[in-house]
Amino acid sequence: MTAAEFTATLTAAAPPAHLSPLLRALWLEHHGQWEDAHDLAQQEETDPLACWLHAYLHRREGDPGNAGYWYRRAGRGRFAGSEAEEWQALVHAALEKE
Repeated sequence: MTAAEFTATLTAAAPPAHLSPLLRALWLEHHGQWEDAHDLAQQEETDPLACWLHAYLHRREGDPGNAGYWYRRAGRGRFAGSEAEEWQALVHAALEKE
């Protein structure tokens, strides 16, 4: 799947069944389903990419302290760009992992 193909799924009423947990979480967050996205991020607490997603979710929530903890767990600094740019970067990273 490409980033464009993933983005095209955002118009659907539900996430496609074949999405990885990370992409599913990004899809859900995009649709305002923060809690469901957060639940998925918490399932992979040893995966650096899931930790980055977890950090992003707390950034979106407005909890910089918790986000900072998860950025550190991910082995990353805080994302310097906008939340929208970080979402796109996470999509690309999740697609590269597949």
